[in-house]
Amino acid sequence: MLREQDVGHRIVVRRIVGSRAGRPVFSDALGELVELTETHLEMTTRQGRLRVPIAEVHRAKRVPPSRRPTAEAMIELELAADEAWPAPVRDRLGDWLLRSADGWTGRANSALPVGDPDRPLPAALDAVHRWYAERGRPAIVNTPLPLATPVDAELDLRGWESRPLVLVQTVPLADLTAPGGRRDHTVAAAAPTVELTAAPSDDWLAVAAGRKGGLPDAARHVLTAVDQVRFAHAYDGDTLLGVGRGTITGGGRWLGLSLIEVLPEARRRGVARAVIGALAQWAGTADAADVFLQVEQRNAPAVALYRTLGFSTHHTYRSRVAPS
Repeated sequence: MLREQDVGHRIVVRRIVGSRAGRPVFSDALGELVELTETHLEMTTRQGRLRVPIAEVHRAKRVPPSRRPTAEAMIELELAADEAWPAPVRDRLGDWLLRSADGWTGRANSALPVGDPDRPLPAALDAVHRWYAERGRPAIVNTPLPLATPVDAELDLRGWESRPLVLVQTVPLADLTAPGGRRDHTVAAAAPTVELTAAPSDDWLAVAAGRKGGLPDAARHVLTAVDQVRFAHAYDGDTLLGVGRGTITGGGRWLGLSLIEVLPEARRRGVARAVIGALAQWAGTADAADVFLQVEQRNAPAVALYRTLGFSTHHTYRSRVAPS
């Protein structure tokens, strides 16, 4: 049976749709799981969204994606994402990246094991552990999967903690910006006003601090030290409803979305869609081609929203933390 960690992945479901001559009649559905509760599951298929009561599920399981990204494509996207979230303290271990930002967010305080570390894997992980210990920080390694499966397996042997799985999702930018397209609702007329600025306002920073647990100086570097960056502010009159951040990296190809946050009292009003739509329009003027974001697979509402906008999972990563 399916589990919460299957949200955001491709699944096949055999469900009971009736009976004939006293025997159940089954129907199979293939698609991406967007919601799983105690009472039902919801998935997207080629025919549209499908909601299946759990009582009607005979069998269900995760299946491999229809196409796996190449190692080169995964490395390209991981490096674009690193460029979009730049840690102020950086070092290299061969091709691997070592990053530190005063403990603010896991991404900016982790090693990224892509490429060749110029030494055997056990020695490379020993060096990662020493690098973070010298800075008084816990050693964290982000393992893009399936690219870094050997690293992930070695960390299993060492007893490193595993944090929740993160989905790295993508969509062509044209799918978010094409007028009259099936996702044109991202910029619907009823949406709130969205302003884009080159620097975050105090109100924007306050929302980000509330979500991320404060903003040390290193955090401001992570947020602003990108050549092409915009901070989205969604308003209803003078009232801030939500925020978001967009970056263009990877040689101009990738719009990266981060910190898409809607205030609790403004949820279910199209704020997130409006923020994403405004950032997509900006990226279009800069000739970006594709969009990426990172979302924990257990965040079912966000995964469902991004799916309606056309995002699909490119690959995943897991943050691994050394035992204390």
